[in-house]
Amino acid sequence: MTSVDVAGTAVDTRHYIGGLRVASASTFTNTSPIDGTFLGEIARGGAVEVDLAVEAARNAFPVWSGMPPTERAAILNRIADLVEESVDSLAAVETMDNGALLRSHLRGVMPRVAHNFRFFADWLVNHLDHPDFETRGHVNHVSWDPSGVAGIITPWNAPLMLATWRIAPALAAGDTVVLKPAEWTPLTASLLADITKRAGLPDGAFNVVQGIGREAGAALVAHPGLSRISFTGSVPTAKSIARAAAENLTPCSFELGGKSPFLVLADADLELAAELAIEQYDNAGQVCLSGTRILVHESIEAEFTEAFRRKAAAMRQGDPRDPATDIGPQVHEAHFARVKGFVDRARAEGATIAMGGGPNTELGGLYFSPTLVYDPTPGSEIVTQEVFGPVLTMQTFSTDEEVLALANGTEFGLAAVVVSGDRQHAEAITSRLVAGTIWVNCFFVRDLRAPFGGSKKSGVGREGGTWSFDFYADVKNTVVAPNGWKE
Repeated sequence: MTSVDVAGTAVDTRHYIGGLRVASASTFTNTSPIDGTFLGEIARGGAVEVDLAVEAARNAFPVWSGMPPTERAAILNRIADLVEESVDSLAAVETMDNGALLRSHLRGVMPRVAHNFRFFADWLVNHLDHPDFETRGHVNHVSWDPSGVAGIITPWNAPLMLATWRIAPALAAGDTVVLKPAEWTPLTASLLADITKRAGLPDGAFNVVQGIGREAGAALVAHPGLSRISFTGSVPTAKSIARAAAENLTPCSFELGGKSPFLVLADADLELAAELAIEQYDNAGQVCLSGTRILVHESIEAEFTEAFRRKAAAMRQGDPRDPATDIGPQVHEAHFARVKGFVDRARAEGATIAMGGGPNTELGGLYFSPTLVYDPTPGSEIVTQEVFGPVLTMQTFSTDEEVLALANGTEFGLAAVVVSGDRQHAEAITSRLVAGTIWVNCFFVRDLRAPFGGSKKSGVGREGGTWSFDFYADVKNTVVAPNGWKE
């Protein structure tokens, strides 16, 4: 079977290489986390398919990179147009594939996919410049040259949005792309391939190889034909990728784990703090940026906890296709077991499970109840390692020095949330937090003009705006002398 029907949309289960659909000798099974529904047998690629895809991308590179920026931008804008026309089907398929809320896909995630392409098309044409500058009468001119083939490996929690957050700037820069989507959520990458074909992207400029990480992913990152590698995922996997990339000196951009703090200062608006705190359960806790470690000043602990419990009790867990649902399932049974293991071990260590703490017995399946772990053991894994589920911890503090030590006390530094009623106090705290992104009295406000990435082990590099082009292109400086001209 070369295609399957998912939520009324035909999805090709084969790879997309050089503008053609390519089958493999073996497949892997894809099921829906919502209820275990069988979605299809997906082509399982490896080194052979990766070689074909990289060759196709290399062959397409002179054509795509040689196009004037305005022509590349026009094609990217056509891709955005087709994404916008397909929002309903893309949203329905991705909800079935990864269990995230359909309403979120319709309202925010899929429109953001289109915006990714539009933004970087516009940035390429209208904003990618650096003023010339003079050195002893010589003119320095900075430009961004296409680098080659970008290998992109993306996660399962927001498959299409996070993939296009890398694909769009890579294509805008003039690179060609080989995408390896997460094996748990491969479907919308296949639909995107069809969209790029319809938009007129040259064959080979975008390729999709589906498969298992240790097979297709490992072959891709070790391939000598790549010029760039972008990976979103775990620290251990990034270390393996870095070792493979080192053999070819392939530059890497990594967005890795997060264990972000959520600081509630004594001067905070407690209703706002509680509202923002329950937002950390978004996407069933499967958001790398979530502030999963609630750090609340001891003087307001009781009031904050009461407000948090009240708002959490109003959340509804259930089928993500239902517009009334706030929290859906975990993405896969293996991930469900991982989340449960973290909570079970915290309980065994003596932490208080103040809310939730296990499977939702009414729903069964992969639905894990929103959980609050109170007063966990300092330094334990529940407060130092990424759970990536609907599990928050709560600790108290008495001084700014104490909360800063707690907030910065992990190996991660992806994001942080600060809730404060005093502007100067908030500024004093944020200036000392180690994080790539900090939200003050808000959460998940993202602008593609801003640099995005993690500190410490949360990542390597920054992307967004010109920072993305700095990675996906070769930045060149041309120095022109004032003399030697014959005119």
